[in-house]
Amino acid sequence: MTARVHQISVSDGGVPKRAVARARIATSGVEGDRQRDTRHHGGPERAVCLFSMEVIRRLRAEGHPIVPGSAGENLTIEGLDWARVAPGAVLEIDADGSAPVALEVVSYTRPCSTIRDSFAGLDSNRILQDTHPGESRVYARVVREGTIAVGAGVRLAGS
Repeated sequence: MTARVHQISVSDGGVPKRAVARARIATSGVEGDRQRDTRHHGGPERAVCLFSMEVIRRLRAEGHPIVPGSAGENLTIEGLDWARVAPGAVLEIDADGSAPVALEVVSYTRPCSTIRDSFAGLDSNRILQDTHPGESRVYARVVREGTIAVGAGVRLAGS
């Protein structure tokens, strides 16, 4: 399976984020998305939050009520080996009429209580990188801006 954007999600602050068909990805983040807590979320080093559709499916199989966007991610990606989506990795996403959008993974996210309703027992630490390696959301900075759509191809640069 070719990796692709499964869902693009935005909100006016808080979760769940709602699905949109396309969005402009800028160095400031995903157009139409806002964070309530800018001390812990957003900014150039946390411009885009990404998560894996395969991890979401595994979590659902464990009984967690998580769905794309409910854990606060902007881009839900399907078809990548998520363990390879680590700090330093660069993802390229096919963009509308221009060079691919490029996102550099900067850090793993720390789950917060805001997303607890996505987890059985309200335990958002289920996606903490320290205890569940390869199952964390990640933050990325935008290296190259552009407009992307659901279904756009995604690849790890250098792969």
